Amino acid sequence: MTERSGNKVFSKIFSASVSPAFLLVIVLGFVATQFSQAQNFSVLYSFGGAADGGDPYAGVIRDSNGNFYGTVGYGGTAYAGGVYKVDSLGNETMLYSFTGGADGNFPVSTLARDSAGNLYGTTTQGGSVGGGVVFKVDPSGNETVLHNFTGGLDGVSPSGGLFLDAVGNLYGTTSQGGSFENSGILFRLSPAGTETILHVFTGAANDGKYPSYTNLVTDGHGTFYGVTQAGGSTGHGVVYKITRTGKFTLLYSFAGGTADGCNALGTPYLDKYGNLYGTTSSCGASGLGTVWKLTSTGIETVLHSFAGGTADGEYPLAGVVEDVNGNLYGSTETGGSANLGTVYRVSQTGKFTLLHSFTGPDGEYPYGGFVLRNGALYGTAQNGGSIGYGSVWKFGK
Repeated sequence: MTERSGNKVFSKIFSASVSPAFLLVIVLGFVATQFSQAQNFSVLYSFGGAADGGDPYAGVIRDSNGNFYGTVGYGGTAYAGGVYKVDSLGNETMLYSFTGGADGNFPVSTLARDSAGNLYGTTTQGGSVGGGVVFKVDPSGNETVLHNFTGGLDGVSPSGGLFLDAVGNLYGTTSQGGSFENSGILFRLSPAGTETILHVFTGAANDGKYPSYTNLVTDGHGTFYGVTQAGGSTGHGVVYKITRTGKFTLLYSFAGGTADGCNALGTPYLDKYGNLYGTTSSCGASGLGTVWKLTSTGIETVLHSFAGGTADGEYPLAGVVEDVNGNLYGSTETGGSANLGTVYRVSQTGKFTLLHSFTGPDGEYPYGGFVLRNGALYGTAQNGGSIGYGSVWKFGK
């Protein structure tokens, strides 16, 4: 059995001066729909930490039959994590258990799924040289390593998830590696397994650094949008866009301090008007993170600065999703009535509503993103649940 990772990992390492090699990423799966006013919380599954896995850092994705899929960073047959399914009745199946060797180790990313039911993701460790892998798990539970990260120019420690396009190309980032000061890369992987490095992050004033714990989103016209933990004009992280041919544009540099956020993690949300929304894990009025909006013309607004305490959250890690009325939903790692994390709503005018405080049996430390579907939010908590190894939860009708 390998050593289990500790609680509250991310809140201790958000400073841009700290290497993000172990910043672990969970990414958003989402469908924009109106959120239910029936504020009911339920646990769909509690992980046991053994064969069924534990420590679900990543959020879940959902198929048309109501099944949920995700990764766990712990447990499985070799205690190296795995890929799981939870059906609509709350029954869990471990689809694949990593061995911790050539097949990968310690997956913390959200999955992508194709029309045939194949699941795609990344592991932060393992593979041919221990730098992490891109993998596929088919519906029968067979795993294939599609790419081994080797460090250096190739990148290392992919802590984010993947975007799967219509012809089977996969797009993603690595937290470190690349040709410039270990600042990370953005890559494309063809269906045949050929890797193309589309961008090498430099951390310069016109670039980002450490694309950690994040996914890419697309406008559907060949352009991706993302965030980085550091880099930009003040070193506090950026919002950027990049074409599928690798043309990179810096959209915004976070200023840090009390008036703006810093250390952007999680996955940005892009609305139909071209506005981007997301979270920063630090800075803001109380130093506990922010929810931000960036217009298509590059104007940023801080919609909410987290204050902590029993009535607010602190350290948002996963980004946000939006309903049809423009309300934003997210989670924080800590804060709330038991200081074990929260689920919240923020309106377009910045009105904050605390929707749920985690207390332990329902989950602790929600790191991952969400599915917003049919009036309900679905997500994970990395710890807590009935045994303490995390939960898959539902909030809404």
